[in-house]
Amino acid sequence: MIDLFKELPVITGDRITIKPVTAADREGLLELVNNDNVYKYLPSFLFERKYEDIDYVISHLYTECIDESLILGVFINSTGEFCGLIELYGYKDYIHKISIGYRYIERFWGQGIAAETLGCFIDYIEKNTDIEIITASTMLQNKASAKVLIKNDFDLVVSGSPEDWGFEEMTPSDKWIR
Repeated sequence: MIDLFKELPVITGDRITIKPVTAADREGLLELVNNDNVYKYLPSFLFERKYEDIDYVISHLYTECIDESLILGVFINSTGEFCGLIELYGYKDYIHKISIGYRYIERFWGQGIAAETLGCFIDYIEKNTDIEIITASTMLQNKASAKVLIKNDFDLVVSGSPEDWGFEEMTPSDKWIR
């Protein structure tokens, strides 16, 4: 079994590749991070927005950040273009559980990229790790993300649960499990 936080995978799907982010992805990551529409339904404390210096973020994704989460880039196979991030976090070894999240540059929304990426990553996790439970959380308003989870066989288990997303007040969230 693979230790997800020690080995950085490269996962290839029909239209996308999931792999580590490098300095060459700087402009795409800036486009993602600087778009408030992307982060409207996301926690306020995500690593790529934690620091103003995007070069610092890239250089620390697999050092400082790796202790808590694994963030990988999503790239379009036909062009090699960076289009978003997928993240594993909240790993609980004793119950073989991990949580998953994702965010994409706005111009790539609505193309099925999120659903394909999530499916590829889940397939990789199931074949290469001992993880048995995958969870996700969405804000109630994020219907597009809910559709992506449903397409990948997640079940809604709790709706409207208060969760700390880094805002002044708790955020009502839907909890999903696969």
